[in-house]
This record gives sequence, structure tokens and C-alpha cells, in this order.
Amino acid sequence: MSEVNRRIVQRREDGKTEVRKPGASRASAIVDNQSQGIERAREILANDGGGELQVRGLKGTIRRQDTIAPANDPRESKG
Repeated sequence: MSEVNRRIVQRREDGKTEVRKPGASRASAIVDNQSQGIERAREILANDGGGELQVRGLKGTIRRQDTIAPANDPRESKG
């Protein structure tokens, strides 16, 4: 089974928000706020065949996680 295509949206020390792939040495995108980061991450994942979007809080905890189409949702339940 192949690794899940994933992007993480999190705040940087300078107050901006970054979109990055886990293990990457630099961010895929740097934007002014979290909503712009989520939008950009959705675009990147959709163009790359779908995957998982994680939004992390200030302490690094996962606040939200979404599956972006056309990837398969790992959860069995709807919603």
C-alpha cells in the first residue's frame, strides 16, 4: 500500500501560515492566514490526485482533518 498524500497547514513563528508536505525541507506555500492556507492546500491536493489535509493548532495538535477528492476516505462512516 502506498503512502497517503498529505499536506499540513500550520502557523509559523513569523505569524504567517504555511502549507507543507510532511518531511519536506521547505513549505509548498506561505500565506497570510489559516483560511488562505486551507484553500491553497485543497488546491494542491486536488491537483495531485487527492489526499489528506491536516490543520494544526499552535501547539501542533491536529485540529481538523479532511480527505480531499478523489482520494479514498479512510473512515467507513459518512460525514
